[in-house]
Amino acid sequence: MKILLLAGEESGLLYARRLKALLGAHTVRGYGDYGFRTADLAVMGFWAVLKKLFFFLRVKRTMTRAIDTWRPDVVCTIDYPGLNLKLAAYAKAKGIRAVHVVCPQVWAWHAGRIPKIEAALDRLCCFFPFEPGLFTPGFATFVGHPLAETFAGAVRATRDAATRLVALLPGSRLGEIERCLPTMLDAVARLDGILVAIPAANEGARRAIDRIVARRAAAHLSVRVQSGGARDLLLRADCAVVASGTATLEAALARCPTVLVYRVGRVLAAFARRVIKGVRHVGLVNVVWEKSGGTGASPMPELLQEDFTAEAVAAILTRWLADERARAAAVAALEDAVRLLNAGSGALEKVVAELVA
Repeated sequence: MKILLLAGEESGLLYARRLKALLGAHTVRGYGDYGFRTADLAVMGFWAVLKKLFFFLRVKRTMTRAIDTWRPDVVCTIDYPGLNLKLAAYAKAKGIRAVHVVCPQVWAWHAGRIPKIEAALDRLCCFFPFEPGLFTPGFATFVGHPLAETFAGAVRATRDAATRLVALLPGSRLGEIERCLPTMLDAVARLDGILVAIPAANEGARRAIDRIVARRAAAHLSVRVQSGGARDLLLRADCAVVASGTATLEAALARCPTVLVYRVGRVLAAFARRVIKGVRHVGLVNVVWEKSGGTGASPMPELLQEDFTAEAVAAILTRWLADERARAAAVAALEDAVRLLNAGSGALEKVVAELVA
């Protein structure tokens, strides 16, 4: 069986690798087999995409040609809906089964896309329990979240009262790192007696992080930049500051008290405020908590745009580091929220079953 497996971002690439391993004897190809790197595909923001418009047109042209000439039995797209759903729709129109993994965020904005998504795909595999109910019965399936499985049985490291560790996760895209990391570093500079660790998602991210740390980190801070290892770091850290995205879900699964932060350009921020109507939060664990009937303070504090200041971040971290009861309450709130993500074991095995059905 021939399967075209398309993931355009780091988080999706992790799922793609695991799916490829599970698919075993089946022949699998992806963007990389046609010369495209995830680091080049993972671009966010209107202007950033516009500057690479001809590149993305070339990607689309190359991949539609691949669908025509290689003729896979199934096209499986993972997240990255802007391009991936177009390719899935093209495959379906050619009589090729199209399966998409990770529900587009129609629960946050533009619910009018739902009929178009259903027309573009044969099946949709959802990671969050409330998502299948948004679609025609039988079209979407809740498979559970693969990250929940990777943390199953994980044990938080014993805390060292003499050494307080703060994790900073500024994202994997260069734009995210440049917008978020300087303020993160300014925030932890206001704290005394801590160690700071920053995991880099890839080599490009590491170069950007190293450059910003060299320029921006306060002299009294002990900052370690490492390649990968975010999961283990979050299991050891006393608390964290994490850019909005999949990493915030990892932080929740690690039961690591976390401040969710994010900042985008003014044009994109104004657009987002106009169109995002379906949720009050941006953090994935907060959205699941909200959609499941959660009330009161969200499990993960969010500081976005102008609210994302060094002073505001430092105030929350200080409370968790200085008050054990406040930190324990934050851990308990995360514990309650992540229970909603578990649909039993075998999330990606369920996706494989959809692909080879």
